[in-house]
Amino acid sequence: QVQLVESGGGLVQPGGSLRLSCAASGSIFSIHAMGWYRQAPGKERELVATSTSGGITNYRDSVKGRFTISRDKAKNTVYLQMNSLTPEDTAAYYCNAKLAASYSAATSDYWGQGTQVTVSS
Repeated sequence: QVQLVESGGGLVQPGGSLRLSCAASGSIFSIHAMGWYRQAPGKERELVATSTSGGITNYRDSVKGRFTISRDKAKNTVYLQMNSLTPEDTAAYYCNAKLAASYSAATSDYWGQGTQVTVSS
């Protein structure tokens, strides 16, 4: 029912920027939070940034000051502006939404398919 589709990944040189987008569609009653996680080869998936419906943001320490998460609630879309990228940012980035698909449904996590970000010269 619920689909999260990411876009904006690609290859960028160190110091460059990318802007990721994630649009949620389908059966959505309410979205509590949206965010971004990433997973590098051989590593566990880790939180990058999240944003609640109330506007509270959370960033992992390594991206603070470089990444900015924002949301367009009318479009059920979350963005991740990534600046000053380093090779350590290379990973598959996954969109996450904590949402209820219906009034009676519990809030649960939904995931996008991922978009690859590669930072290399």
